[in-house]
Amino acid sequence: MTAPNLMIAEMWKDVLEGDGLPTKILPDGDILTWGERVAFKIYVPKGREHVADEILRKL
Repeated sequence: MTAPNLMIAEMWKDVLEGDGLPTKILPDGDILTWGERVAFKIYVPKGREHVADEILRKL
């Protein structure tokens, strides 16, 4: 899943980890374009994507 910026990605990461789902966030695209306003990918364990989608749907 993709968050529009770093602040949203960190909020989603906190919510997912608060529900026991380990996550990692990385900038979408090249690492050289990293900044607060670029999109970020949120990675969850394989096979648990549906859990993350359900948690975020409840927000």
